[in-house]
Amino acid sequence: MRVQSPDLGLSRLPAVYRPRPAAGFTPARIVLAKGSNGSPARCRLVDAICAAYPRAEVVEAFDTPHNRIRLRSDSPLDRHREGKQTLVLAEHHSAVRQSTENGNTCPNYWHFSPYGFCPYGCAYCYLAGTQGVWFSPTVKVFVNLPEILDQVDAIARRLGRPTAFYLGKLQDGLALDRLTGYSQEIVPFFAEHPLARLTLLTKSADVGNLLGIRHGGRTILSWTLSPQVVVEAYEPNTPSLEERLQAMEACAQAGYPVRAVIMPILPLPDWETIYGRFLVEVLRRVRLRGLRSHGCLDLWRSGVRSPGVRTEAGAARPRRRGPAPAGHPAAEPDGPQRSCGRSSVSGRRAMCTDRDRRRRGGVRCQALAPAGPGGRGRTGRSSGRTARTPA
Repeated sequence: MRVQSPDLGLSRLPAVYRPRPAAGFTPARIVLAKGSNGSPARCRLVDAICAAYPRAEVVEAFDTPHNRIRLRSDSPLDRHREGKQTLVLAEHHSAVRQSTENGNTCPNYWHFSPYGFCPYGCAYCYLAGTQGVWFSPTVKVFVNLPEILDQVDAIARRLGRPTAFYLGKLQDGLALDRLTGYSQEIVPFFAEHPLARLTLLTKSADVGNLLGIRHGGRTILSWTLSPQVVVEAYEPNTPSLEERLQAMEACAQAGYPVRAVIMPILPLPDWETIYGRFLVEVLRRVRLRGLRSHGCLDLWRSGVRSPGVRTEAGAARPRRRGPAPAGHPAAEPDGPQRSCGRSSVSGRRAMCTDRDRRRRGGVRCQALAPAGPGGRGRTGRSSGRTARTPA
């Protein structure tokens, strides 16, 4: 599985990577869809994944695309449950895309999909209601990873500037990594690429494959965190808060830049106390270098406080607002917008764009209190737009 980019000198997966069952995922059925038998390398990967689940029913559907797999259930809820127990192995020819959503405060961005959907059971999952997942809610592994990375390479070189690519918009970026070992090829690819940068979004605590490989500081690992009471009530089959924080600590110790994204913020009874105590604990463990709030809280470019764990180089004093440091995707032309500190936990306020800042003569907003009824904060100013960011 080598990416065909001769000037990169890209690394390969280990000669023998032995897939292991992904945490919390035991498919009852494995469907071998179109492209899964497209080359000897793909066949070996497919055989190894099937061997990790010897009790699963294996169905050959080599002429059926990954998004046309028929499930046996008729009702949407039963189909969703069946899909979470169905693993589809296939190829994906349009796995690298730029989001083109209208009405966003944040700029659109590039993302890629070596996986489709995920085995987690979050009750608020926005993907479950999207058209593609609604009709085909299966968990997918796309076996043409070298071709996907070739597309990333071509796009980054065509743009000719440092460009952020997100893994996790349409899946969890790490939930199936123990099964595929893909991170051991993806992370070195971005470490060696002159222009492409990776932001990986996840709830997973399975970071074993990430430790001990070259990353060059060019892979940002971003964990979505919630209070443990929210994890237990609304995020079934996901790692606990403590497990996620421990994973962040391990990766920070290995030199990765890490992020903590607090999203969604749910209007629970006594939510202020619940989230207040939760944030105190997170900030006790995560050394803050930046704070953004735009319907969620994003703690970026942080190291992690832990005995014997050093924060990343240059993390002198925490910066609580302001533009992202050089090299961070927020500072890249195709990354998330630069934070100016304008904030709202409720989502009624949006971060300011560069155009907004120019209108104010280059002056940053001051951080605002969470918006109250009517979308007005302490300053009495309001914004009519809601920010969306990858989570």
